[in-house]
Amino acid sequence: MSGHGYESGRLNLPFVGICTFAKSDYVADWSAIEADVAVLGAPFDFGAQWRAGARFGPRAIREASTLFSFGHGGAYDFEDDVTYLPTEGTKIVDLGDADIIHTDTLGSHRNIETGVRAILASGALPMVLGGDHSVNIPCINAFDDQAPIHIVQIDAHLDFVDERHGVRFGHGNPMRRAAEKPYVTGLTQIGIRNVSSTAKEGYEEARAMGSDILSVRHLRKLGVEGVLERIPEGKRYYLTIDIDAFDPSIAPGTGTPSHGGFLYYEVLELLDGLSQRGQIVGVDLVEVAPDYDQSGTTAILAAQVLMNLLGRILHYRSR
Repeated sequence: MSGHGYESGRLNLPFVGICTFAKSDYVADWSAIEADVAVLGAPFDFGAQWRAGARFGPRAIREASTLFSFGHGGAYDFEDDVTYLPTEGTKIVDLGDADIIHTDTLGSHRNIETGVRAILASGALPMVLGGDHSVNIPCINAFDDQAPIHIVQIDAHLDFVDERHGVRFGHGNPMRRAAEKPYVTGLTQIGIRNVSSTAKEGYEEARAMGSDILSVRHLRKLGVEGVLERIPEGKRYYLTIDIDAFDPSIAPGTGTPSHGGFLYYEVLELLDGLSQRGQIVGVDLVEVAPDYDQSGTTAILAAQVLMNLLGRILHYRSR
């Protein structure tokens, strides 16, 4: 193609090309990952208790991410006077999706775990696109040979159910499964509110197993700095974000919306502070269900949160 004054010779608008996350390079061979961040799709939603559809979340987030990725000089934040992406000398790749076996929760989870293990073995940061929140279970399983982690969950729901009608690996169980791991040193659960999917006993058990539980109103009362001070400093953090942590007025495209949620900058400022307080070693963002997202704003929000998060992780790491 003829050039138009751009180094690449292409304008590369958002709606052009094949959708990888942030238009990053696609890596099909999981044994040959050479990157700082590797994105893995986990299009699994068999764990949902009400509205399904999060299996289409990874595709929607990838497509939305192209809005911020058409090469006009990077993601410059004039308030901070920092170009967060691309960070010089760093690389993001997209591994595609883990294979999902219909009706087979454990088999599908094993395939997700395999992908996360491959990322960790390569030395890259795993960033997993869900899928319902049960995909966090295989993600945490993959850290069993790593140094201890502290889990930071941003979510409307506690997800601390032990077992209900024999179900132990649905999207109401992941934080309970995580708390049972000897290498999980504690949990900070932020945004929990209203009538929850976890009964009172679950809250009591969560606190007994090392969880600090904060609502949206707690964060607004304490402020972002006050919340950050409650998170153990200098630790290795695994960050799990359920899109329903945000208010459904800005994130309607999810299976279990809950009014009274966060707004964008509340979460961004929290993630910025967390990126400086310790080392974020794994990320998942879950429960984007594009069928309930007629304007596409939920997927755009998810992509914007993740790209700003990655920009800050890489920026603070390089300082």
